[in-house]
This record gives sequence, C-alpha cells and structure tokens, in this order.
Amino acid sequence: MPFKRSEQGSSPCFIIVNKMSMRYLGFVLLVWMHGVLHAQDAAKSCSAPKLAGGYFVPVERNYPPGAKITYACDDRLKPVVEDWWATSTCENGTWVHEPQCIDEQDCISPTIPNGHNSKNSTWYKNESVLRTKCNSGYEHKDRVTTAKCVDGNWLSLPICQKSTTACGQPPKVPHAVIIHQRYQEVFPADSEVQYKCEDGYATEEASSSKSIYCIAGNWDEVPTCTYSSRSGSNTKGSQTQIPINNCGRHPTIENGDVVEIADMFLRFRCNSFYRRVGPEKVTCDTDRTWSDEPMCEAAYCSLDTSEYPDLIPDGVKFIKDGDRVELKCVKKHWRWVTDHYSLVQCINGKVKLTKCCGYFERNTNTCWGPMTESS
Repeated sequence: MPFKRSEQGSSPCFIIVNKMSMRYLGFVLLVWMHGVLHAQDAAKSCSAPKLAGGYFVPVERNYPPGAKITYACDDRLKPVVEDWWATSTCENGTWVHEPQCIDEQDCISPTIPNGHNSKNSTWYKNESVLRTKCNSGYEHKDRVTTAKCVDGNWLSLPICQKSTTACGQPPKVPHAVIIHQRYQEVFPADSEVQYKCEDGYATEEASSSKSIYCIAGNWDEVPTCTYSSRSGSNTKGSQTQIPINNCGRHPTIENGDVVEIADMFLRFRCNSFYRRVGPEKVTCDTDRTWSDEPMCEAAYCSLDTSEYPDLIPDGVKFIKDGDRVELKCVKKHWRWVTDHYSLVQCINGKVKLTKCCGYFERNTNTCWGPMTESS
C-alpha cells in the first residue's frame, strides 16, 4: 500500500501548486493590462481635424496614434506645404503638421540652406517681407537679408554663404584626434579646436594636447604628434627649456593675449585687427628667463567716409587687412534703379576703392577696373 498512500498524499500538493500558478498568472495579466492601458493613454488618439477650404481622406471620428490623412484644397487655395496633396500624421493627440489651406498667392515658409527665417511661421501672406538670419560662420551674399512674397513666390531669396572670415574643417593630424567638439563643416572666426595626441605621442612642446584657432579664414599653426619615449630621455628641446613655472610672472604683449598655458610654454594670439610678428610660443630658458616674445602690429585700414564725396557719410570704418567690404554710395543718377556701392579693400595698410557700381557689375566682377588709393 505505500504506492497508494504516496499517490493520495501527492494530490493536495498538486492542487496547491495549481492554485498558486493561477494566482500568479492572474497577477501577471493584471500588470500587463495596466501597462497596455497606460500605453494607450500615453499615446493619445486624434479627433478629425477642422479644415476650412479643403477636404481629407479617410474621414473618421477618431484616429489612432500614427494614423495618416491626405488632404487637398479648393480652387484658389493650396496646402500649407510644398505639394498640391499633403499628408499629416497623428502624434500624441496632435496632427503634425496641422492641416491648413491658404490662399494660392500666399507663400510657404522657404528653406534657407545654412540659415533660417527670423519668425517661426509656416506661411506668409502675399506682399509680406521675410527677414532671414544666417547660421554661425555664414553671411548673406551681397548683403541681401530679406525676400518678398509676390503672388505665391519669393523674390530675391537670400543666400547664406560661408563667411570670408570663417574656416572649413580643421586639418587631419596623424596620431591625434579632435576632442570636445561636435562635427561641423564651417567654423566661425575665433573658433577653437583642440587636438589630443595618441598615447605615446606628444606635440613639439612635449604636451599631449594643443589647440588651434580660426583666424581670418585660416587655421593657425597645426600641431604635429611625434613618438615620445616615456622611459627616461627628455623630449626634443627639453635640454634648453624648463617648466614655465620657474620663470615667474608671465610676460604680456600689447594688443595680444595668452591663449594657452602648457607646462613648457605660453602661447600668444594677437587681438582682432592685429597680426603677430615673431614666435607664437614663449618658453622658459634654463637661465630662468623668458625666450623672445612676439609683437602684435596693426593689420587694418581706417577709412573716414566723410572724406569721400561719392560715399554716404557713415563715420570711420575699420577694415581688416585683406578684407573687402561694400560701402553705400550717394545716388547721383536717375538711371540708378538699385543702390550702388563702392568695393573697398585693405591691402598692406592701404585702402583701395572702386567707382560706385550697381548690382550687376558687383556680381559679375566687372566693378573693380581702375582703383583709387588712400594712404
């Protein structure tokens, strides 16, 4: 009879296990249903949009999250996006974008490569004037900053081009990477990029990192990372140099600043409108004196617009060496339909001006011709 007692004794255990499993399964289902209901509540459905002057399909009372509708507009109207048929998606209880029909003579907000419009609007009424802004490192071509909506089209849409003082992508340095910097194609003037050498390599100043700067459209001195033995011998140049904290107070230069302080050197940069003459870096020699220091000499021209009868008086203008600007001219002829400008360039401290030129001459590079000079 042991088998019978064993069988009878096992039945209550089997029943208890089944009851526990059912309770556990019920608890799991309850938690799952709560999660589903919460998810459905978090992702809200959309009610049918109100579309004046148009129609959409499919027509429903409510739309689940992710649902799409397609809409079109009546005669003499158009969707608020670049298409005669437009789609909108239900996202968390809101239609993106909001379906809307506007007059066909109104203008849809344009795309400005490397720029944006100053107002966050999706469309503009006919005859509206749009003012644009260029992204950092870009400037308006020919100083055209606005466009006008005329019969559904934008006239003279501004163009954002790379600034003459901005820099392109920093150069690639073997055995080094750029740190603390997201990827971008254009860097505004005075931008800083920091390189870090690979383990076992160092810059010419025996440092593991170095920064470079965008100055007047060009990157300044690019570092080199060379193999450096850390087992004993000093790096190149260390026999005649010692750490800068042995030389006391840091030197100062007129019209310039220290932009980098490393263990073995100080790095100087001249202020805007000045150029460096002499070494970029100052070190501490073994006799505890500073090495030769750089100088910052003027690298600009000044032009007093009141001294030129053809120019509209606008005070004194300062122009960086090598830069070219446009200064507005006094209107002297009734034939001048558009504003005229003189192209002014600073070359080695001297100002060169052209005659007053219209839009076509400036854009076809036929304005320069004979130049006048001013010391």
